[in-house]
Amino acid sequence: MYPFGLYGLYGLDGRLMILLFVTFIFAMYAQIKVQSTFARFSKVAAARGVTGAQIARELLDQNGLHDVPVEIVTGRLSDHYDPRSRRMRLSPEVYHGHSLAALGVAAHETGHAVQHSTGYAPLSFRNSLFPVANIGSTMAMPLFIVGLLFGGGASMLLMNLGILLFTVAVVFQLITLPVEFNASHRALAMLESTGTLQRGGELEGAAKVLRAAAMTYLAATAVALVNLLRLLALRGSRRD
Repeated sequence: MYPFGLYGLYGLDGRLMILLFVTFIFAMYAQIKVQSTFARFSKVAAARGVTGAQIARELLDQNGLHDVPVEIVTGRLSDHYDPRSRRMRLSPEVYHGHSLAALGVAAHETGHAVQHSTGYAPLSFRNSLFPVANIGSTMAMPLFIVGLLFGGGASMLLMNLGILLFTVAVVFQLITLPVEFNASHRALAMLESTGTLQRGGELEGAAKVLRAAAMTYLAATAVALVNLLRLLALRGSRRD
């Protein structure tokens, strides 16, 4: 028997409820981990003394990307490379920062720019999938809930359409993993080969920041997969 009638209310069995809880905790831990790791290594200055903006510019130029501007953007940990406008945008902490965290993040975003310029296949696929995945992440749940709550011939159709759109969003999350891991690998290789960070303590500090960031992508993917299972279970209970 399920407490508080959870099975009757959600159409989920106990194992899936536990899985949902575990992924939620993992996602919370990943977010706390990336925040604390970034804060820790933001206090450790790199010996070379360059800022995130300076190292991003230097690494971009070394890869022939002289036409990619490095801009400052508001927000904490809002750093990203925009493949549509071919612009790198760094948060104030990274743009002006001299720390291991700042240089690691700046190099990571440079890794994305290099991926784009070289036609890295997973990034190209992710970019082509983005418009549909964006619609899917916005519309999937409303369509599914409408189909779940209201009967009639269109009920199952709406739920299936919601699941299909959400599946596209899940695929987008899955393909994001190799894109992010590869960008971090490129970042550390560039930081080492250029002598920006010293081997050992400095390079390992930047690597810890990037590994913590990667954990958030793993958590987001796990949450998306479990939510897809939740939708499938709910549809199954409605069909029964």
